[in-house]
Amino acid sequence: MANDVVTGGAGRPMTASRTASRMAPRMAQDHVLGDFSADRRLLMLMAMAVVVGAAGAGAAWVLLRLIDLATNLFYFGRVSATPAHIGDSPWGPFMPLVPVVGCLIIGLMARYGSEKIRGHGIPEAMEAILVGRSRIQPKVALLKPLSSAISIGSGGPFGAEGPIIMTGGAIGSLFAQFFHLTDAERKTLLVAGAAAGMSATFGTPVAAMLLAVELLLFEWKPRSFIPVAIAAAVAAACRPALLGAGPLFPLADSAPLPAAGLALCALLGVLAGLGSGVLTSLVYGFEDLFGRLPLHWMWWPMIGGAVIGLGGLVDPRALGVGYDNIAGLLHGEIPPASALLLVAVKAVIWAVALGSGTSGGVLAPLLMMGGALGVLFAGAVPVGSTGEWALVGMAAMMGGTMRAPLTAMIFALELSHDVGALLPLAIACALSHGTTVLLLKRSILTEKVARRGHHIVREYVVEPFETMRVAQVMAQPVDTLPAGMPLAEALAFFSGADQATDGPKAKHRSYPVVDADGQVLGMASRTDALRWATEETTNEGWTLGDQCAGGSVAVAYDDELVGRVADRMAATDHGRLPVLSRDGNRLVGLVARRDLLAVRTVSRHQEQRREALLRLSGRQAR
Repeated sequence: MANDVVTGGAGRPMTASRTASRMAPRMAQDHVLGDFSADRRLLMLMAMAVVVGAAGAGAAWVLLRLIDLATNLFYFGRVSATPAHIGDSPWGPFMPLVPVVGCLIIGLMARYGSEKIRGHGIPEAMEAILVGRSRIQPKVALLKPLSSAISIGSGGPFGAEGPIIMTGGAIGSLFAQFFHLTDAERKTLLVAGAAAGMSATFGTPVAAMLLAVELLLFEWKPRSFIPVAIAAAVAAACRPALLGAGPLFPLADSAPLPAAGLALCALLGVLAGLGSGVLTSLVYGFEDLFGRLPLHWMWWPMIGGAVIGLGGLVDPRALGVGYDNIAGLLHGEIPPASALLLVAVKAVIWAVALGSGTSGGVLAPLLMMGGALGVLFAGAVPVGSTGEWALVGMAAMMGGTMRAPLTAMIFALELSHDVGALLPLAIACALSHGTTVLLLKRSILTEKVARRGHHIVREYVVEPFETMRVAQVMAQPVDTLPAGMPLAEALAFFSGADQATDGPKAKHRSYPVVDADGQVLGMASRTDALRWATEETTNEGWTLGDQCAGGSVAVAYDDELVGRVADRMAATDHGRLPVLSRDGNRLVGLVARRDLLAVRTVSRHQEQRREALLRLSGRQAR
């Protein structure tokens, strides 16, 4: 048990710690509760988010130009940042060697630069938030976009969104590290930078906000959401000047589907969920296979590059980001047979490359593979257009694989501006998400973090400590000790539990000390008694009241939230607190650490107890 009594001035023990005395003035403030915990520092974070949003948009422009520069260097041997198509390369039979060279460079950069540049980008941002105090090293901010540009520019079948999310997050983190901020505030700016990068790259500010909520923030608070929203909006406002205006893949509004068509959306969602499971298993199956190779991981990307090169021989369209392929799927320009070949080659080389530790994102490949699934589905159903099913398939594949259904739904909507597809998107994304949640314990993103020893819970629930009151868990009635009890008698009382005596024995480890009016003066514990036995003051006729004189008492109130009291116990290192009423400060109970476990018990009971509250006949079912 923690000490409930500490030594005060002049050698006299006094009740409660100095931390508790500093906390006393705040109790009145804690009593005033509200829906949210935001304070005026939110205004400062909002101003910072404007800077981070603009910087994130600039980083997106730089990354996309770097990809174009790398593509020109690797496939055309020229220094140019203008967009180029890999299929027009003059290298001919030497083209399969290009990804090998590019991936070898990435392996060397990871080995001698930073290992954190390997992988998708989003899991690394998650890890920085969860265990890295939202601090990202400057060299990661530099090497991640450079390695991703080399990977994608040399033919890697990846998207730019993962690297830009990591890069934007690094910019937000670095900016935050120049100021005196808490870890939570630094996390807000990290995620703001990540959302800004995604918003600028795709022109999807709302989806970027939702991505932050569903994947990165691990909370739902105004303190975090509002700055993220501002950063995403600022980046979207900067996008027309940097990357052009309008949706990335514009489509005409889809015609409303009949009831049978909506049911088919659910079927496509389930199929996309199953496909998500296959893709996730492929990626980590190849990662495990690479882990068994008798080679240093630095060489793994080169092997992945060789597979990419071979895949390019089978279908060159599978190389690179492939935005033109996504547009072709959405506009019905790719027939089912060709779409089947594209999705098969893309899935294999993408899974092998990611499993090898190459740097690149997952979003654009998921869109392409989901779109191909939609094209195949469109050829087998009698309703809807090919483009509409391709769009629904893209969103469903993204929502199921990343476990972010809201992000996927709005992302597809903002990419296409096809408002008529909103309901089909919602149905398919929900069913895809449900399928993967039931089939797989982790997503393609969280599995990477889990393999590094960190557990992530993706469910947001109301904290029971912030809803239950102390009165619901406190022990009552309370056994107390009188302030007039001599210390010698108190020593006998506490030691009587271990000795055969005729007097009363202590049943608890600590007791509130009260005066004649019932006011709490402090706490006396068995630990205190052991200390009193070694002090000369025990022979001076002191009472428990004398011991408590001059001290401030750490207490709880019956109408306080349990979470506030748990924080107070942790701050003062007290294991038991007397509980007072607001009306007259009367002692009404006692709350101990073990009582806090009752909160968890109630929460689990609500989750697990099953009962029918209404019945038609017979006895109530349980």
